[in-house]
Amino acid sequence: MKGNHLKKKKVNATEIARLAGVSQSTVSRVFNSSKPVSEDLRSRVMDIAEMLEYRPNALARGLTMNKTNMIGLVMGDVENPFFSGILEKMTSALKKRGFKILFVHTKEGVIQEEEISQFMEYNVDGVIVTDALLTSNIVRQLSNNEIPVVLFYRDTKDSSCHFVGCDNYSAGRKIGEFLYNQGHRQLAYITGHKDSSTNQERQEGFCTFLREKGITPIIEMGGYSYESGYHAALKLFSKNNLLDAIFCADDIMAIGVIDAAQSLGINIPQDLSIVGFDDIPMASWSPYSLTTWKVPVDEMIELTISILLKEINQETEEMEDTKHILLPGTFIERKSVISNLKPL
Repeated sequence: MKGNHLKKKKVNATEIARLAGVSQSTVSRVFNSSKPVSEDLRSRVMDIAEMLEYRPNALARGLTMNKTNMIGLVMGDVENPFFSGILEKMTSALKKRGFKILFVHTKEGVIQEEEISQFMEYNVDGVIVTDALLTSNIVRQLSNNEIPVVLFYRDTKDSSCHFVGCDNYSAGRKIGEFLYNQGHRQLAYITGHKDSSTNQERQEGFCTFLREKGITPIIEMGGYSYESGYHAALKLFSKNNLLDAIFCADDIMAIGVIDAAQSLGINIPQDLSIVGFDDIPMASWSPYSLTTWKVPVDEMIELTISILLKEINQETEEMEDTKHILLPGTFIERKSVISNLKPL
């Protein structure tokens, strides 16, 4: 019959109030927890709401309370397993705290104004940006709308934003020192995205240490992808057959380098040592057993969310020390580097 296909009428707060014999403002207080109500009233309203499968409008509630419990999350390279892992962990951590996520995937590396307009439209409580760059104009727009921003893993010269990241410069130095101590003297570095802070800091730390030892490493352009690592390695091998070690700006490129080397009959690590960065799950797989630098992702996520919540709740009195946080990470030695001398 036609009547079986009639659309179910959406229940609103007014209907809940009528059936519970209370005012609409009481229903609002029950769901918003803005003011206390008696347990009897709360039970009566909730029982009727459950019976009628009523769900309050989150956006309308946000307008009333000036808080939406919604966090904007911006990310660029979602295909990179390192960042897809961060996305999963960050989303899970925010949901456990009762937040909904408004996700923006920016494909250009630099966030465009139209991409953040929806953050203002939905009045998000705060924004976390990772693997993308913010212009000072966009920071200003978010600030004018009282939307705090925390940068995760990608730094900016705009000092108004809090930043949580890994100490890439020190890690790059220590990787250079490790390879030098293993007896390597013909070294190369394969870059990530040229303009990214993560790449620049790793490259600077690595090259600075080696130059202090009288070694100028070869620099080859990469791009934080398997394909870029693979092709960069082929270019290096065609230009220099004396290379004995390569440091890659991230693990997925290092895996590409290992596959490229093996396709040419170059044995890892007997002929060539490889070091990556990040410690993605694939790095520990037996075909690669990649020596790498482990980024403390879980700790960084917790710090990022904690800082953002303090900003949202305006608990900023003692937050000067959290403006720019760098965590050290950990060196993970596996089988992709030959051990000639004592390790660090």
